[in-house]
Amino acid sequence: MDESLETFVPLVFRRRGVQRVASDDRDVYDVTLIDGLARAFYWQHLLDTGAMASGSAIARAEKLHHSVVNELLRLTLLAPDIIEQFMAGKQPRRLTLMWFQRNRLMVDWQGQRQLMASFEEEA
Repeated sequence: MDESLETFVPLVFRRRGVQRVASDDRDVYDVTLIDGLARAFYWQHLLDTGAMASGSAIARAEKLHHSVVNELLRLTLLAPDIIEQFMAGKQPRRLTLMWFQRNRLMVDWQGQRQLMASFEEEA
């Protein structure tokens, strides 16, 4: 039985200089972070279904270094409410895809929420 879930997020982007903003101009979307999340969940799906045997196999198929794949796969460990914040354009500005690639991500969701709060306090 297939118990997979699918989520559709309706977004409309307009280009303004080098930034992409939502159509309502209130929340700025980090397109690079959202793209990284999408790739990570796609790759996790490939692993879960057995379409790919490992992160290294994905890296070879995508012509990427294996560390890039493994770094992005860590994003699948984020708490669902944090992912929702990112998708709504409400992530702290300093919390970028590069930050996730250079820093360890705790598995504990409460710890992740505290980390998010610490970024918001610094703003």
